[in-house]
Amino acid sequence: MANSSQSQGVLSENSTGTKKVAAYGGWTSPIDAPAVAGGALRLSQTMYDTCGLSLYFLEGRPTEGGKQFLVRRPAGSDPYLLQDISPAGVSVRTLVHEYGGGAFAVSDDWAFYCNYSDQRIYMVSLAQDKVGAGYGPVPITAEGDYRFADLYVDQGHKRILAVLEDHSPVKAGQANEPSNSIVAISYGPIESALVRGQTGAMEGEEAVAHAKSVVAAALAATTAPVTLARGFDFYAFARISPDGTKLAYMRWNHPNLPWDDSQLVVADLDKKGLLANERVVAGGDDCSVFQPQWGPDGKLYFVCDSSGFWSLYAVSDFKTLALTSIVPKIFAQCEFGRPLWVFGDSTYVVASENLIICAVNRKGLWHLARLELDFEGAHKLIEIPSPYTDFSYLALGANKIAMLAGSADRATAVVEYDWASRSFSTIASSAPHVPESGYLSKPEVIEFPTEGDKTAFAFYYPPTNKDYSGQGLPPLLVKCHGGPTGCSSSVLSLGLQFWTSRGFAVVDVNYGGSTGYGRQYRKRLNGNWGVVDVDDCVNAVKYLIKEGKVDKDKVAITGGSAGGYTVLCALTFRDIFKAGASHYGIGDLEALVRDTHKFEARYGDNLVGPYPEKESLYKARSPINYIDQLKCPVIFFQGLEDKVVPPNQAEAMVEALTAKKIPVAYIAYEGEQHGFRQAANIIRTLEAELYFYRKIFEIESDEKLDAVPIRNLAG
Repeated sequence: MANSSQSQGVLSENSTGTKKVAAYGGWTSPIDAPAVAGGALRLSQTMYDTCGLSLYFLEGRPTEGGKQFLVRRPAGSDPYLLQDISPAGVSVRTLVHEYGGGAFAVSDDWAFYCNYSDQRIYMVSLAQDKVGAGYGPVPITAEGDYRFADLYVDQGHKRILAVLEDHSPVKAGQANEPSNSIVAISYGPIESALVRGQTGAMEGEEAVAHAKSVVAAALAATTAPVTLARGFDFYAFARISPDGTKLAYMRWNHPNLPWDDSQLVVADLDKKGLLANERVVAGGDDCSVFQPQWGPDGKLYFVCDSSGFWSLYAVSDFKTLALTSIVPKIFAQCEFGRPLWVFGDSTYVVASENLIICAVNRKGLWHLARLELDFEGAHKLIEIPSPYTDFSYLALGANKIAMLAGSADRATAVVEYDWASRSFSTIASSAPHVPESGYLSKPEVIEFPTEGDKTAFAFYYPPTNKDYSGQGLPPLLVKCHGGPTGCSSSVLSLGLQFWTSRGFAVVDVNYGGSTGYGRQYRKRLNGNWGVVDVDDCVNAVKYLIKEGKVDKDKVAITGGSAGGYTVLCALTFRDIFKAGASHYGIGDLEALVRDTHKFEARYGDNLVGPYPEKESLYKARSPINYIDQLKCPVIFFQGLEDKVVPPNQAEAMVEALTAKKIPVAYIAYEGEQHGFRQAANIIRTLEAELYFYRKIFEIESDEKLDAVPIRNLAG
């Protein structure tokens, strides 16, 4: 197994001790594109083994083609001694819902993971002196057009519970989309085959031949998955009660996504591990649920937004299904959940019968808290002092909590919290080389007026570089988050600091439809996608211009995916922006409806209206149909294997702008999908977008960048 280690460092200063005076946007910075790409590890899904001692997580490495590695911090080891568990060349990633998540699970002896290349589940021994050691990964699912996600170990039945997305050719009369279900995949027979073949006496060729025969026997023991729940369009979070008698899970149907209407179901498990007596606990009817989790005493906890905010509830009587709110009223307008874009995310853990450690969101900023439970009296929620403002993927260990955490001056990291000593320790950072504070812009939370006498929210980052003073007012870069059901984060992003350290001001807008502000704020976008989000971005700019913070003649807007759609709408239907960048953005809503994947196939029903009944509205909201109104330059970035927003959308916009003689640039990447994972492409994208703005805004700089072909740009 290869070793992986992380260490904190500081980027070189490039400082003479005397500030240079230069145009905003033209400064040089030690936060260059290679530093961003090198510090862009994609951390996700923390998990402990059954004993709660060894910690596991996923680490996506742009320098290795964007592959995701399963990494372990062994029990009792130095916290920075990390090991790769997945084999070299394997990317641990699932494509269920295209966005994936929940791509691995562990027991004490085994790790189970999804291999990106064939989407099969593999099992591999976690200890060299135990069962199966030396045989390498063994697949426990058959070849075929199947995808698995949200893996969960059911040790009592020696099986893996998972969401199966079956992409096999459909039969006549069936819906022309993959089917989803909850299945159980037995690993017991394979484990037994490996046990029977275990030997330490053989060496050399004899040992190799023996290992091959044992693996062959194990493969022969593979059995077909057993379906536990089916009939709904989508499923998530299949979790078994501590006594093994019940299963809880989430489900929902088109046209909803899990944050619209979704249900929490509880079923009894019979002796064979099959379901009986299924009943809906919560959700549905304009209400969503998130992250069911069992307590050690058999209570079922979950997040639900029936009150208007994602709050925490418990149920202990499974005959009456009476729900108990466990959040004190003073926190009633805070959020304890987040949108389920990827499987396996979590915002709380049940540490004991009377303690929950949870993340709570107040107006876009997350806090860690202790929720002390008293079902006979009053529950208490006490904030835990911490240096972080964002938390996700909370996992329970032995007297410790693992999570992803970050803040304005700390990049997202795998962090452990010891609740006995009340201390935090960093296990792995997504950006191990942190710039000096003199190069870091700190976000200001701003609230500004928007349409309909409402208020919207954003994070504003002023230009910051200890080596420079600016001239005049800075150019403004407006960032639009994706989703659109999502939110901007306050966590240190070298990709964002890349801009502010060069003299750009940045405003990261949490437009209406964003999460963290309650269900009604999230529903502002329903029927108004391409309107409310654009209004809020425009009004953020107007607010900053009025405050005298930015140059009104140098305002650009950038975003990816759904954020790219907001970019194109803003550039097409409004005149406040002078340039823009669309990263795999949507230009044609009708094409999106026709071409996109199952998970988002009906997303537009709520955001725009049902299609084709509202075809005219889809046409009216599609920038591709109104190129004549677009009068400013745009640069497009696109992955050629993108199944969420196919390349033809960007290419159609580029050709239309070219024909209209508007400056336009197009950069497409082989081997990239929805979002860029390869270091070379991340570097090229950052530098190309910077080059584009400097050319359009005529900003001089000593920084040398590779030229970008810009069509229709004089000179």
